[in-house]
Amino acid sequence: MELQQNPNLLWFIVIYGLIMVGIGIVMSKKVAGSEDFVLAGKSLGPFVLMGTLLATWTGSGSISGGETSMAFSYGILPSLMMMLPTLVGIIILYVIAPKIRAYGKFTVSGILEAKYGRTSRNIASVIIILAYVGIVSYQMKGFGFILNLTTGMSVQTGTIIGAAMIIFLAMIGGLRSVSQTDAISGFLMVGGLIITVPTIIAVAGGWSEVVANVPESHMSSTGGLTSIQMIGYLLPSLFLLLGDQNMYQRLASSKGDKSAKRAQLGWLLAMLVISPSISLIAFASRSLFPNIDPGMALMATTVAMPMAIGGILLAAAASFIITTGNSYLLSAATNLTYDLYGKYVNKDASDKKLLSMTRIFIAALGIFSYLLISYFPTVLSVQMYAYTVYGAGLTPAVLAVFFWKRVNAVGGVSSMVAGVVATLTWEIILQKPFDVNSVVVAVPVAVIVLIVATLLTTNNYQTRSVTSNA
Repeated sequence: MELQQNPNLLWFIVIYGLIMVGIGIVMSKKVAGSEDFVLAGKSLGPFVLMGTLLATWTGSGSISGGETSMAFSYGILPSLMMMLPTLVGIIILYVIAPKIRAYGKFTVSGILEAKYGRTSRNIASVIIILAYVGIVSYQMKGFGFILNLTTGMSVQTGTIIGAAMIIFLAMIGGLRSVSQTDAISGFLMVGGLIITVPTIIAVAGGWSEVVANVPESHMSSTGGLTSIQMIGYLLPSLFLLLGDQNMYQRLASSKGDKSAKRAQLGWLLAMLVISPSISLIAFASRSLFPNIDPGMALMATTVAMPMAIGGILLAAAASFIITTGNSYLLSAATNLTYDLYGKYVNKDASDKKLLSMTRIFIAALGIFSYLLISYFPTVLSVQMYAYTVYGAGLTPAVLAVFFWKRVNAVGGVSSMVAGVVATLTWEIILQKPFDVNSVVVAVPVAVIVLIVATLLTTNNYQTRSVTSNA
């Protein structure tokens, strides 16, 4: 089937965008201070919290990279396996959510500082900003794909428009507005995908026809990937999710532990629908449009279905992208404001000043995100880089705070540095040998350094602490 633009689908994006902007403006008027902006005043109930967890986690990484690119490039089974890290991550977060709330911090850096000291906070802030800018960048490009499909507009121009919308929605109301738009978007996603799966399979001629039109390797368990390569695609999302500041901030913004638990259970159930649906849609797209960019697989199906269904899916795809982009942009700006500006540049900054600086940093990081996406050839490549920088650099040290009382500052800080250095060395200096993602090397290095450094320095570290206290 030939891929042809359908400009009429753009109306669905316009309507969705106007609704989101309207909600954002209304909610922005309720922002009373920096805690309202960053944590929504710790007022989120289970319904809204579930929606914002769902919408934040499932973004362009899923519909342009992740499950979509895996289904198109390697087959249905490797794509379905991409769901497993998310399910495992949600279950682990369910266990530690009360501890996250107990810390009461605006950022993951704040949690790390409480355990490992100021140095860990500084390093963590840099890691978070590096990773989140990368994540925001491919949300922008994902929106560019949407406008390219609907209007024929160049992906670059569409990316600029996506950047402007993501920056604006993050700036006007922070989490107070983002959480509300996320909740609406989250349920739009679920509904749109449920309708699309049977429709696109029917359009493609049925499941047997879909299977007949894809390479034989696409029906194997790994799609031609080696076991190490497959692990390299699975681990980044798990280690990002387990230490993701966005998730920690949202869990901290709930009304209480009961609301958080209900929201997480709802999130888990929703992912059991969303992730397989994305895989099936992208796999059917491989049968219909074998020569397109893998990142466009899901969105390409919108032009092959009845306009109403295609429009709903396209609006859902836009909601994936915009909500994830503004959430990660807001979170990264929070680090700049509270961990760097508030700590070193203006220690006596008023609450009003912190709020205005957060908005300024949102704009600055948004522009940097747009510039970054031009460096990476595909959405999947920048996704794996960003996930691994964060997952290897922060997650082992973060999880140790909750699960290993013996861990000390030397172990935590050394692990963070080792994880980032290993990632950058593998990706940039060595140029990803054997086509294996850096997570396979970086995460084990970070964990080993964490354990060894802690065990080797525990006695000396405790002795110094006792001496200084005396």
